[in-house]
Amino acid sequence: FWLKPAALGPLPLQISRTHPSKQRAPASMSSVPAAELSKEQKDELLCTYAALILHDDGAEVTPQAMNNLIKAANCTVESYWPMLMAKMINTTGMESLIKMGSGGG
Repeated sequence: FWLKPAALGPLPLQISRTHPSKQRAPASMSSVPAAELSKEQKDELLCTYAALILHDDGAEVTPQAMNNLIKAANCTVESYWPMLMAKMINTTGMESLIKMGSGGG
């Protein structure tokens, strides 16, 4: 299952019409491998992915739903993370959070 921290890695290559000699290296999700993240960083990343999956599926983002996805990935997080993330998402709105994180307009 793709939520396993060990499975976190570079994004797939993008299709481009630019000649290969002029293309940049593919972007990665982070400059730090997932195995080198602290427990808190891994917990936050797992909750973020769980929330994005729920949002993308049109499901309500709740602590229980996030925990179900995280457990399905054979992962665990500190119990407060899903509650904090769900509260932030439901207060601020997922669309607003995505816009803030993307740097786009």
